[in-house]
Amino acid sequence: MSEPLLDVSGLCVDYITAKGTTRAVEQVSFQLAPGEFLGVVGESGCGKSTMLFGVSQLLSDTAQISGGSVKFKGRELVGLAEKQLRGLRWREFAVVMQSAMNALNPMKTVGAQFSDVMRAHGQTDRVKIRKRSEEVLGLVGIDTAHLRSFPHQLSGGMRQRSMIAMALLFEPSLILMDEPTSALDLVAQRSLMNRIKELQRELGFAAVFVTHDMSAVSRFSDRMLVMYAGQVSESAPTRELFSTPRHPYTRGLMEAFPSVRGPRKQLAGIPGSPPNLAEPPRGCRFHPRCPVVMEQCPTTAPELVAAGGAQVRCLRYEPAEPAEPAEPAQLSATEED
Repeated sequence: MSEPLLDVSGLCVDYITAKGTTRAVEQVSFQLAPGEFLGVVGESGCGKSTMLFGVSQLLSDTAQISGGSVKFKGRELVGLAEKQLRGLRWREFAVVMQSAMNALNPMKTVGAQFSDVMRAHGQTDRVKIRKRSEEVLGLVGIDTAHLRSFPHQLSGGMRQRSMIAMALLFEPSLILMDEPTSALDLVAQRSLMNRIKELQRELGFAAVFVTHDMSAVSRFSDRMLVMYAGQVSESAPTRELFSTPRHPYTRGLMEAFPSVRGPRKQLAGIPGSPPNLAEPPRGCRFHPRCPVVMEQCPTTAPELVAAGGAQVRCLRYEPAEPAEPAEPAQLSATEED
């Protein structure tokens, strides 16, 4: 097998607060091949965005990577100096933030912000900057006249498309997206997702797409990572995940959004809410909300184990303890003769 584009192994992220340390991401591991689309799903507060910022080394001052490895094209990112990281961001991998209105500078035009990115990475030719800015804006379906527009003059969908265009300025091989459709209506969401997938096929970049809405990536991702309480609860190819959801949390997420096909059915939410990660539950972290909880779930923490083509963190899939080998039978004196 060829080397993965992105290799995340045992990633742990802690938040340092006045009350102590809170583990927000616990031993997250996955690999991403060139051109692959990975969807990361889960409720708010489950560690999805923190994991993404840990991968991109964009954590806030109150957070730190406390363990694990993040290798991009074979190069370790954890521990790199900020100057070295700035040379990689945008040019090698780019990040699309959740709220474009907050990510874009309200005091500058879209074109000026594109220019700032290109100049920061050594491109100073005004003609080339203008040409490339027009090219990427055209790629996301926005009229190039909007290079002169300020963010408040654009709709929510256009602002998000502008952020994606900015991420494409240097044709990076990886784009990390943190819920870019969360503030959009359903029509704008579907339009943006279609465009992202078209661009991925056309340009060949790999993508990690974080969202709380499984339906948003069900048609577009190759694989999915389901996170709960800072951990990976299930990982599988998208088709297998939807055809054979194994973890009770995955099934709960799937039952919480409507299907456009088949008979109409009552939606069922997941009772309760994600736990406080400062004091996570003992045993399986999902057991207080699990509809099929077993006797050992409150006391035994499950490992992530293989199940078919998936990995699942559930005691129902834990391999059985190997039986003790039987003692060899002692032959009687008569039998020995």
